[in-house]
Amino acid sequence: METIKSVDIYELGSPGEKSSPWSSTILIVKLTSSNGNVGYGEAPTTFMTLPVKESMREVERVFKDQNYFNIEKNMREFYKHSFYLSRSMEATSALSAFEIASWDLIGKDLGTPVYNLLGGEYNSELRAYANGWYSDCLEPDDFVSRAKEYIKKGYTAFKFDPFRNNFDRIGNDGIKKAVDIVSAMRSELGENIDLLIECHGRFSTKYAIKVGQALDEFNPLFIEEPIHPEMELGLFDFKRYVNTPVALGERLLNKEDFARYISQGMVDIVQADLTNSKGILEAKKISAIVESFGGLMAFHNAFGPVQTAATLNVDYTLTNFLIQESFEDSWPDWKRNLFSGYRIENGHFKLSGKPGLGITADEKLMEKLIYDGMEEFNKNEPSWVVSGTYK
Repeated sequence: METIKSVDIYELGSPGEKSSPWSSTILIVKLTSSNGNVGYGEAPTTFMTLPVKESMREVERVFKDQNYFNIEKNMREFYKHSFYLSRSMEATSALSAFEIASWDLIGKDLGTPVYNLLGGEYNSELRAYANGWYSDCLEPDDFVSRAKEYIKKGYTAFKFDPFRNNFDRIGNDGIKKAVDIVSAMRSELGENIDLLIECHGRFSTKYAIKVGQALDEFNPLFIEEPIHPEMELGLFDFKRYVNTPVALGERLLNKEDFARYISQGMVDIVQADLTNSKGILEAKKISAIVESFGGLMAFHNAFGPVQTAATLNVDYTLTNFLIQESFEDSWPDWKRNLFSGYRIENGHFKLSGKPGLGITADEKLMEKLIYDGMEEFNKNEPSWVVSGTYK
């Protein structure tokens, strides 16, 4: 029986992250097995780096010395001890990292990619949409000219937040500015480019409806988190008055949460995040629930390369895959070079086909990037927006 012999937790980072300031630090767990294999997992940060880091130490107490093939058993054991797991993103994030690393070990032990253990390859290439690309973009021309640079790289879908510093409410002037940006993107880029509208859960219901109705004419692929997440009942009214499909899920923590949303018709496109909703196996379960209600999957993927690799292994197997978020072409070099193995070419992801998650760590670079502390704080701009856009 192979077990988890040692656990190493790395906080890595470098100041000045513009594409995703919420991820200027990343948390990586390295599990070394009794046979010498190594598995990697990742936990999200988003203004909770240190709490998640400490929670990873709690997960270590349950997982260390256990058989990492026993995914269900180990997850259930932590569930038994973690009283607030169903409501604690810190706990689910820490747990997800260990679950992902366990799969990496399993794949390496068996000499096969993780996706072969989840149903096999259904999608050989995965269409990506660009995010993080619009740092410092404020005016319509800024968005259009930057998007055209990414079209040259092969992207055919763009997510962006056109709402500047409006929060909770938005007036006619704010709506007009957003309309001008989306209108310019549609008219300049054409109907064959998909536009994905990011709201970051910033609006109360009344104002979200106004925004959604104003943008319907531009035929977005979806509108993401239009309403404050704790006001989810407002989604019923939103969907009654807005035609654009609703996407959400990065703040939901388990399959039971997703089952409630999809079964009640509150969401069309599910954006579960493997790194905070209990990992790879839970993602397969969530996808099956969503599929049974006719929904599509577009996993949230806004942190680091281990998250991307884990997410792609699930994407490969899904019959209800829609599109995959990518920050890769907006990342700083340090994050892009941490792991190798998957690639993005002509706007599509491709895995390496190597065992486990299919990635290899640059451990020397990891050692150079060790960081201790919280993400940078900017009192004038929340960490959840792309830099230079909240003005």
